[in-house]
Amino acid sequence: MTPSRLLLAAFGLAVAADLLSLVAGFDTGHAVAKPLLMPLLALWAARRRAPRPLVAALLFGWGGDILLLSDAEPAFLAGMGSFAAGHVCYLVLFAMHGSRNAVPRARAGLLALGYATALVTTVALLWPDLPGDLRVPVAAYSLLLTAIAYRAATRLGLFAGLGGALFLLSDTLIATGVADWPQPPAPDFWIMLTYAAAQALLAGGTLGALDARRAPAATYGEMRAA
Repeated sequence: MTPSRLLLAAFGLAVAADLLSLVAGFDTGHAVAKPLLMPLLALWAARRRAPRPLVAALLFGWGGDILLLSDAEPAFLAGMGSFAAGHVCYLVLFAMHGSRNAVPRARAGLLALGYATALVTTVALLWPDLPGDLRVPVAAYSLLLTAIAYRAATRLGLFAGLGGALFLLSDTLIATGVADWPQPPAPDFWIMLTYAAAQALLAGGTLGALDARRAPAATYGEMRAA
């Protein structure tokens, strides 16, 4: 097995260990497994010649993961800041390496309308139930995350777009918990499941799109050499 596949397998095992720990209520297992996720995914991406903004986004996610292990409000705000920095890296990544023709314009317009509607509706519903000092940060963070979901879909295609959508869903679940809304059974399980899948799809979707663009150039070069 190649080093890249070993890293991907290790990431999958860490995700499974984290999710099982959450289901079993094994806090120590969660505290050990969660900080392993993003470093393993970042190492896998780096071995695949990932652009630097992608690796940076995953490492900022690692910082957010560690900070959010604490329930203290300062740690929550710092974790949100770390994730926000990662989202800025994703926006830089999409601007530098995305394609304007990843989806047709009509579909991009529908996505923009759908995400804008979801953003306004979600923030308006959450606003009265959020703590006063978290309302503006949560609204600003939601705007940034919605931009990530939209740009991932319109600049890199289906898999990265699905990753952006799952990231938005994962953090919306966190926000509803902060607002003290009714939660599904085992909410932390669903938050981590959607989050881990989101980061994996964003990383894999990005690398897949870039590899697809490199392939025709390599084929053309081989034809010229022949």
